[in-house]
Amino acid sequence: MLKQYKLRDYHFRLVLYVIALTILGIFVIGSAEESVQTKQILGLILGTIVMVGVSLIDYNFILRFSWIIYGMAVTLLLLIYTPLGYENKGSTRWLQIGIRFQPSEMAKILIILFFAYYLAKNQEHLNTLKTIVSSIVLAGIPLLLIYKEPDLSTTIVTALIFASLLFLSGLSYKIVIGVIAVVIPTISILITLILQPGQDILTENQAMRILGWLQPEKYPNTAYQQQNSITAIGSGLLFGKGLNTTDISSVKNGNFISEAQTDFIFAIVGEELGFVGTITVIVLLLLITIECLLIAQKAKNMSGRLIAGGMASLIGFQSFVNICVVTGLMPNTGLPLPFVSYGLTSLVTLFSGIGIVLNVGLQPRKYGKEESFS
Repeated sequence: MLKQYKLRDYHFRLVLYVIALTILGIFVIGSAEESVQTKQILGLILGTIVMVGVSLIDYNFILRFSWIIYGMAVTLLLLIYTPLGYENKGSTRWLQIGIRFQPSEMAKILIILFFAYYLAKNQEHLNTLKTIVSSIVLAGIPLLLIYKEPDLSTTIVTALIFASLLFLSGLSYKIVIGVIAVVIPTISILITLILQPGQDILTENQAMRILGWLQPEKYPNTAYQQQNSITAIGSGLLFGKGLNTTDISSVKNGNFISEAQTDFIFAIVGEELGFVGTITVIVLLLLITIECLLIAQKAKNMSGRLIAGGMASLIGFQSFVNICVVTGLMPNTGLPLPFVSYGLTSLVTLFSGIGIVLNVGLQPRKYGKEESFS
């Protein structure tokens, strides 16, 4: 389970980027909602301990329990539909077991671990119908459970992570191009159908968010959150109004952005730290993603490559979707910005995922050799 590692192989740059971004997030969270700042600080401390501890455990040992990991992900998502599930604003996304946490955040990491095992094991038969169908079915079960919460945004990000894992494991380009050729027109057709009155593809709330995004002047009560977010970011100009600003013109201080400490934290960054602050956040997220990809490139086997690549896709896609939503480039969704938004479940699970990536980095591939998965 534990191995002798070389300190020179420990990716301290990745640790530095993650902690720096989380600390920046803590400062902004304190400005958005001071009452939860202390909890986020505790999340950073706990997450760092978990990250360091997990980074010393051989990831191949963890993958021996892959089917248990998959079962855990599905079980946690199923428990949401029992009396243990906690409902808030029409969605049941949390479990109340002494503490309240969001299983879908944990499920993303567990799904990466499981498919790192499953796809590596079936690497030689990856492009066969049997492997592709079985992979889609195995991914479809947790995706369906997340979608039914309902949580469309997390479903989309998790599906993108799964697609990235398939691609990284060596899926044929012919299949990739074929899927893209089908998906793009399908999305166009779905959007057209959603705009029709009486559609039952999405819930009323999900449909209204899309309509508010496409036609904000026609649905102002739905679009106000994103419009206020765009105003806040624009008002920050180059250097922002300063953390904890008391400026009466502040969009945050006027309470025009709800849940500012979570899904719309990037708007607070833009208003109070300006263009410089938003670029700093984006660059740190990009550096974390690139560092994970570099570790994936040097991984000693396919499973390690998929773990690091899967974490890169999680952080990259989730960051992209969150920032697009806050800047009005995508419909409003409830998705946290990695390492920046308030949320202990998200923060600690992300740190644990980074810990596993660090362990992949501690076991680099020897030049010219790649170990097969066992």
